[in-house]
Amino acid sequence: MNIVDSSGWLAYFADEPNAEHFLAPLSDSALLVVPTVTIYEVFKVILRESGENEALQAIVAMQKGTVVDMNTPLAITASKLSLEHNLPMADSIILATAQEFKAILWTQDSDFKNISNVKYFPKK
Repeated sequence: MNIVDSSGWLAYFADEPNAEHFLAPLSDSALLVVPTVTIYEVFKVILRESGENEALQAIVAMQKGTVVDMNTPLAITASKLSLEHNLPMADSIILATAQEFKAILWTQDSDFKNISNVKYFPKK
């Protein structure tokens, strides 16, 4: 299983230099897990920078994976991970979801760079 965090999705949609690193996990929707907080973050950025139509198109693409809602056990795990790794709320929810699904987390967010089962690509 794979999770691409918001920074990876945004790099992909904007065709940034690091987009190539996220092609493999994004190409296999059967193995792709998408936390709803990632949908929130991606929609917000694209809405702000490009408009609602582009943001909605991005969300349609994201929903090809398995969308995972927040629930109580996930919230508790995310809280613990936030304290353990000094992560912001959204990042801890994404990491908790990755751990729940035994997924590899693909990212260019330096908050994740020293965490196991993370494929980190420094932002270019």
